[in-house]
Amino acid sequence: MAAQTQHISCEFFPPKTEVGIRKLLNEVTPALNALGPEFFSVTYGAGGSTRETTLGLVSSIREAGIDVAPHLSFGGDDKNTIANLLQAYQSAGVKRLVALRGDVPSGTGGPAQLIYASELVAFIRERTGDHFHIEVAAYPEIHPEATSYDTDINFLKAKFEAGADSAITQYFFNVESYFYFLDQCADVGINKPIYAGVMPIINFANLIRFSANCGAEIPRWICRRIEAYGDDQESIAKFGVEVVTQLCQTLLDNGAPGIHFYTMNQVEPTRQIYNNLGL
Repeated sequence: MAAQTQHISCEFFPPKTEVGIRKLLNEVTPALNALGPEFFSVTYGAGGSTRETTLGLVSSIREAGIDVAPHLSFGGDDKNTIANLLQAYQSAGVKRLVALRGDVPSGTGGPAQLIYASELVAFIRERTGDHFHIEVAAYPEIHPEATSYDTDINFLKAKFEAGADSAITQYFFNVESYFYFLDQCADVGINKPIYAGVMPIINFANLIRFSANCGAEIPRWICRRIEAYGDDQESIAKFGVEVVTQLCQTLLDNGAPGIHFYTMNQVEPTRQIYNNLGL
């Protein structure tokens, strides 16, 4: 098991109900914070659809003395809206951001705003200098809208050239795709950390749906093994923890700079995986 200190971070999404928000702040965050992650990130809905909830969650987590990184994207928002958010986060003592391209919500009309994450990174640097550590997204299995593998690698390079400090990958289950991706990034001169995004297996039906949308491949053997368990949720959960623990161990043993857990606002199984790794 890994004994050395590693970069570990966790991601939340803004709950839609007050009950969900209270549970996240009062139960989930303290429990996962006890594991000692470097920071928590909080997602930002398409076109800023969770803007105020994200800001409120980030402010509350930061008030508890915990490092937190809000996601930020243009989508349907204008520059003034983003500039105001940056100022609010600076005032709240936030030191890290996750800058994304973002999506405009379906049915939204009007002219498109800045499209690429590299432009958002440049905008943040212009407005705030070096105040924020900026994370960006990376796609080991390549963004589903990318025209080619090399094009997607060059988009990531552009984000770093615009001022990003490190990247977090989309989740994956094929570890070879991640290490091959790192090699290709190094070949074009990218030398910043690219942290491995990991999705614990919590709800397999949802995981299949998410994966179809984001281009993450679930290996056939994992699907068949889970199918064999039928409705035995306890066995599925145990298998999921074993599989993702092995994935994380392989990543850390082979030099991944760290792991970012997509927690789905659940304490378990992230805590089990973390403890299994002996971090």
